[in-house]
Amino acid sequence: QVKLVESGGGNVQPGGSLRLSCAASGIIFSSYTMGWYRQAPGKQRELVASISSSGGLINYDDSVKGRFTISRGNAKSTVTLQMNTLKPEDTAVYYCKANRFAYAHWGQGTQVTVSS
Repeated sequence: QVKLVESGGGNVQPGGSLRLSCAASGIIFSSYTMGWYRQAPGKQRELVASISSSGGLINYDDSVKGRFTISRGNAKSTVTLQMNTLKPEDTAVYYCKANRFAYAHWGQGTQVTVSS
């Protein structure tokens, strides 16, 4: 059974930081591209950042470049998203996704709220 479990969400003031983690089980983690997505109320789910199976290829949405950092630890089957200088528009449910060819698995999501 594949499981992706996100953690680390919460409430933070503008300018603050949060670190999201996603722990994977039931897959050969090192074979999967991992991504963080987010969905704000009334909006479509969007890609925030992705990292290739080896960690050698990383992509960020323009809105988070320079503020967010994605990383992965294949030995522990985890992917993290370090989020700095958070803005109110970063408020959303953040989801972890594992993708390999036609296979995709999603976590349940973790809420991030940026508000003063």
